[in-house]
Amino acid sequence: MKKIKASITAVGSFLPEKILNNADLEKIVDTNDDWITTRTGIKERRILDKGIGTSYMAIRAANTIIKNKKLDPTQIDLVIVATITPDMHATATAAYVASEIGASNAFGFDISAACSGFLYGLSTASAFIESGRYKKIILIGADKMSSIVDYTDRNTCIIFGDGAGAVLLEPNIEGYGVQDEYLRSNGSNRDLLRIEAGGSQTPTTKDTVEEKKHFIYQDGKNVFKHAVSNMSEASDQIMKRNNLTHLDVNYLIAHQANKRIIDATSKRMGIKDEKVLMNIHRYGNTTAATIPLLLFDFESKLKKGDNIIFASFGAGFTWGAMYLKWAYNH
Repeated sequence: MKKIKASITAVGSFLPEKILNNADLEKIVDTNDDWITTRTGIKERRILDKGIGTSYMAIRAANTIIKNKKLDPTQIDLVIVATITPDMHATATAAYVASEIGASNAFGFDISAACSGFLYGLSTASAFIESGRYKKIILIGADKMSSIVDYTDRNTCIIFGDGAGAVLLEPNIEGYGVQDEYLRSNGSNRDLLRIEAGGSQTPTTKDTVEEKKHFIYQDGKNVFKHAVSNMSEASDQIMKRNNLTHLDVNYLIAHQANKRIIDATSKRMGIKDEKVLMNIHRYGNTTAATIPLLLFDFESKLKKGDNIIFASFGAGFTWGAMYLKWAYNH
């Protein structure tokens, strides 16, 4: 009996219409286009309207798959949403998304692993598929980062944008799909990239709101250092474990946090620029959504059998790399 692997068989996305470009940010904080572009590679990012939650984007990304794949949503077994900006505490955004897309026979839950959320979700969904118990899983990476960004803090407001990307995972017995993973975490440096208040350790009070402790904070230099080191190491490890050289890898699909981090990772892997897919200049860092948004934007380039390396690094710290063989031609 051939081994079951979890393969991506369709992709979807949703991006808000509103664009916040670098010229717009020049009017808000002490920054400029050259400074932002040089340090991050970002030119613009998308912003979702106030009063609308992450689920709005997640639902539309999933519906893209349902429409294009002509998928009966009642056949979906599981919906996973990777996000650090759920609609509300205590209730899973994924459960609401499943209901709204008509996946009445599915269960749903959220994964909170920041920028590594999609990879952690891909690992989880893969295990469910490989068990043989589940046949169709929708995995969504979605974040409304504008809801937790302080637009008077130039260290963070230039980086983040809003968006959602989704994939459909199904069983494959031809050898295509997820091949291997190298996922890691280290919580000892969690204060370097965090939202201080709003959790059980520091509940919401009038003071925490006034002191802006509900916005995302990061120690940029230290986060950059850890991101370069850990993303590069994880990608290198996944290649070595699977006897892959730079010639064997068709594409590197890395989390879109900072162009310099991606460049450093690809350089260590020996991957040429044309094999490194990027859209950071258009969307900024959409956290859990960056990798599936890349898959959607570059779907036409991907060919059946292509060797793809995913890599990410996020708050927590969480990071890792995965090796996948693409399962279809667009």
